[in-house]
Amino acid sequence: MIKKIFSGVLLVIFIAACSSSDDNVTPETPGETSFDRAGMLRNIADNIVIPAYQGLTTSLSTLATAKDTFVATPNQANLDALRSAWLTAYKSWQHVEAFNIGKAEEILYSFQMNIYPVSTTDVENNIATGTYDLTHPNNNDAVGFPALDYMLYGLGATDTDILEKYTTNAESSKYKTYLTDLVSQMQMLTQEVLSDWTTTYRDTFIASTANTATSATNKFINDFIFYYEKGLRATKIGIPAGNFSATPLPEKVEAFYNQEVSKELALEALTAVQNLFNGTQYNGSASGESFKTYLTFLDRTELATLINTQFNTARGKIQDLNANFFTQINTDNTKMTQAYDALQAAVVLLKVDMLQAFNVSVDYVDADGD
Repeated sequence: MIKKIFSGVLLVIFIAACSSSDDNVTPETPGETSFDRAGMLRNIADNIVIPAYQGLTTSLSTLATAKDTFVATPNQANLDALRSAWLTAYKSWQHVEAFNIGKAEEILYSFQMNIYPVSTTDVENNIATGTYDLTHPNNNDAVGFPALDYMLYGLGATDTDILEKYTTNAESSKYKTYLTDLVSQMQMLTQEVLSDWTTTYRDTFIASTANTATSATNKFINDFIFYYEKGLRATKIGIPAGNFSATPLPEKVEAFYNQEVSKELALEALTAVQNLFNGTQYNGSASGESFKTYLTFLDRTELATLINTQFNTARGKIQDLNANFFTQINTDNTKMTQAYDALQAAVVLLKVDMLQAFNVSVDYVDADGD
């Protein structure tokens, strides 16, 4: 009798210990524990994230060289070369903008690289005073690629007017200094994020495979969906098209002052998103463990196919747009809203169906009513 009572006590203690071991761990879906989450994170880190940051670093170095040449000799040829380097770097940026994790999240990297529309008032005030802290949050809309867009395309109605700002204008030295400081800050921030990945964060990232709200796996999946929903679908297409306002807001397109590359940047961003989903290496065709293979492992191949099909449908709708989104909105905004709708159709697949398959909860608040 005593032996039975003792055994019963041990059973109760065992059950209680198991039930309280980790209250924060999300229950796993059947078979989930055998999927190689670390392998997925390793492929993402080694073949996508780090190479993408390295690519951006190289592009920014080329941009800095072109800027130096232009500052030394501000003429049309050097302005054209600088603009070309800016666009190349801007396209490289589209491949890292979704990675708001680790050091990038800590230093609010994306806020200092691509907040648009740019505040021309803040830019001009910074140039006029010559005293500014580009890392201050108040300057988030006066730095990065949008600020360079203004500095290279928006300082005048013609290229002659723009070149005058850097040559005969009484404040030309201040314009040159601000241009230099913008590029230097972008290089510094990017190098800081890249160095963190290549020294310590890569191993931390790969090891963080638990199904918890704070694990790198769950955070990165959420960051991916958040970027697709907000950074690509809403900011690049929906907001300027007027999906979230009473009227269209064409002045809020990306690269507003260039006015000829907004479609190119949007397509680059969509390619980056789809490559990440499929685990395709940066600037390559080989692929490894990914969200797609994770779904396949969970017998949700049909969902992975639906997601890729919808990405391709959205790409087709964006390709039908004018290269200049500002012009597209003002001449035939219906095509812009159709592109938005095509992008939106993938949000449900990602944010509801994929997250349910992975048994991962949404970690951000959706405030745009969709």
